Amino acid sequence: MKYSKDTDPDKTAKAYGYELHCSKKDSMNIAYAIKNMKVADAKKYLQDIIDMKSALPTKVHKKKRAHKKTMGPGSYPTKASKYILKILENAENNAEYKGFDAENMKIMHASAYGGRVIRGIMPRAQGRATDKNTRTTNFEIIIEEVE
Repeated sequence: MKYSKDTDPDKTAKAYGYELHCSKKDSMNIAYAIKNMKVADAKKYLQDIIDMKSALPTKVHKKKRAHKKTMGPGSYPTKASKYILKILENAENNAEYKGFDAENMKIMHASAYGGRVIRGIMPRAQGRATDKNTRTTNFEIIIEEVE
C-alpha cells in the first residue's frame, strides 16, 4: 500500500481505509481536526461526534453550514466518524503489535481523498437512464510514539 507520506517504520504505525462509503468532505474535516492529537483524545473526540455531544468545525466547504454555539460553522458527521474511529483503532492495534506503548501514540498524519467511483444507473421515463454513481473515500492514518 502506497501512503502519501514516507515515514520511519521503526517509529510509526499505519492504517488505511479503502473505498469507504462516506463523504470525502466530512473525512477531510475530520482529518484536519484530529491531526497532532493523542490517539486516546482523538478516539474520545470521534465518539463525542458520533454521540452528537461535540460538533466538528468545518474547514473545507464552509458555505451553507449552520453555526454552532461554541464555534463557527460545523456539523455532526457520524457516518464518517464511525469509519475513521475503526481505522484509528486499527492503527493503534498495529502499534501494539509492533511493541509501541499505545498510550503515548500521537497522530502524525491523517488525510482523506477520493476513492473509486462505483458506477450505477437509474432508469427514467421513455427508455432513458440517469447516472447514479456512488463516490467512495480513502483515508490514511500514521501514528508515532511520543517520548
